[in-house]
Amino acid sequence: MFVLLRRRILAASLAALLPLGCSSSRSVVRTEADASISAAPEEAPRWGLVIPGGAGVILRESLTSEREAAVRATLQEALQAGHVILARGGSSLDAVTAAIRILEDSPLFNAGKGAVFTHEGKNELDAAIMFGPTRQAGAVAGLRHVKNPITLARAVMEQSPHVMMIGEGAEAFARQQELELVSESYFHTEERWQSLQRALEAEGSQARQPTSFWSRPEGRAFKFGTVGAVALDQKGQLAAGTSTGGMTNKRFGRVGDVPVIGAGTYADSRCAVSATGHGEFFIRYTVARDICARLQYQELPLREAADTVVMDVLVKAGGEGGVIALDEHGNVAMPFNSPGMYRGYMGPDGVPSVAIFREE
Repeated sequence: MFVLLRRRILAASLAALLPLGCSSSRSVVRTEADASISAAPEEAPRWGLVIPGGAGVILRESLTSEREAAVRATLQEALQAGHVILARGGSSLDAVTAAIRILEDSPLFNAGKGAVFTHEGKNELDAAIMFGPTRQAGAVAGLRHVKNPITLARAVMEQSPHVMMIGEGAEAFARQQELELVSESYFHTEERWQSLQRALEAEGSQARQPTSFWSRPEGRAFKFGTVGAVALDQKGQLAAGTSTGGMTNKRFGRVGDVPVIGAGTYADSRCAVSATGHGEFFIRYTVARDICARLQYQELPLREAADTVVMDVLVKAGGEGGVIALDEHGNVAMPFNSPGMYRGYMGPDGVPSVAIFREE
C-alpha cells in the first residue's frame, strides 16, 4: 500500500513539472507498474496460421494409409498457401482466404468440391470470414454454384453494405462480382453420394419408430468436415474464416453455425476462432464469440478460454466438435471433444505441423 501511494505521489509530482500544453497521460508519465504492463505487447507478435479440416469420429482404423497421407498432404498445402502470404508481410485476410480455397478445392473435406448432400440430393454450401481489427464480416449460405464460397463471403464483406447473403440472391451477387460459378455436377462426388444413401436407408428403417429420426444418433452427422483458418499477420491483425457443406441429409434449408458470426466464425483485435462440429450447439452457445469474450472480460489465457467452452460448456450441453483459435500474441488453441479433428499450424519458422488423432 505504502509503495503504491509513493508511486502515485511521484507521478503527480512529475506531471506538475511538465510544461503547459504537454500531455500528462500515461504515455508520457509512467510508473514502474505501467512500464512492466506495457513491455509485453511491444514485442513482435508470433504471427502464424491455424487450420481445421473437420472433427468427429475420425479413428485410425477408419482411415486407409493412402487417405491419411492425402489428408495430411492437403492440410500442409493449405498451410503453405497461407504462410507464403504471411511471410512476405501480407494480410491475415489474404492468408485465411488462400488456405481455405485449397481445402474447398479438395474432395477430401466437407466444403466446396467435397460438400455433402442434402436430403434432396443437392449440395448447399455456407461460408464466412471476419477481420478482427474492424470486425467487418461477410457470410453466405445455401450456395449451389459458387466454386469457392469463402471468396464470395469476402466479397460480401468488402463489396457490399451487408453481412450475410443467402441462396439465389447471394449467387446473383457472385455473378455481379464476376466470381467463378460451376454447374451442380462439379460438387458431386461418389463418396458423399453414398453417405447420403446410407443416411436415407437409416432414415427409412426408423420411419415407423415413435422417436423422430432426427433425434436419433443415426440421423445426425457422425463426422463434421467443416474447414477454416485463423491467421495473425506481421502487423498483428487477426482474421478468421470458415467454409462447409453442412450435414449429410440436412433438410428444409438448414443452415449451421459457419455463416453465423459469433457462432462458427469470429475475430476481434484479441482473438480469432473458427469452429467445426454440430452446428446447432455452436449457434446456441455462440461458441466462437464466447471464447473471445472470456479473453476480453475475464482476461483468461486463450487455451483456458477455448478449453472451457469446448471441453466443459459444449460437453455438458451434448455438443460435439472443436475449434481452432489464435490470439493477438500468436498463442494457439485447438481443443476438440470428438475422437479426432483434422488440424494444422504453421508459424514464422515455416515448418508445417498437422495432426488428425487425439494422441498427436
